[in-house]
Amino acid sequence: MTAQAVAKEMIRHGRGGSIAIIASMSGTVANRGLICSAYNASKAGLIQLARNLASEWGPHGIRVNTLSPGYIVTAMVEALFEQYPERKRDWPTQNMLGKLSKPEEYRGAAVFLISDASSFMTGSDMRIDGGHAAW
Repeated sequence: MTAQAVAKEMIRHGRGGSIAIIASMSGTVANRGLICSAYNASKAGLIQLARNLASEWGPHGIRVNTLSPGYIVTAMVEALFEQYPERKRDWPTQNMLGKLSKPEEYRGAAVFLISDASSFMTGSDMRIDGGHAAW
């Protein structure tokens, strides 16, 4: 609904624009050891939604892409680690960099997606997961 509202204004002003939707690596891969099919399906849905919106709104000069982070250490994840300490140990071993990410590591990608630096990019998913899905 937010993307629709934003696109409606972009179309009304006639100048195009860029929409970045936050998805997840979980929209591309199943998370080892986790039962989270509803979450993964919703993130895969966002990736496909962005592709379809890109095709619908491209003629209006509106680009739509997704940003798919890997595991990020947030306050919510820290609380999860208290409940499941093995995840704090295991998750870093599941990517090529051997670490978990921090929210600030996605700033550059987000700026890229909404700026003119990505002016020929639409309908794409930018997965930043430390190499998690490359294995």
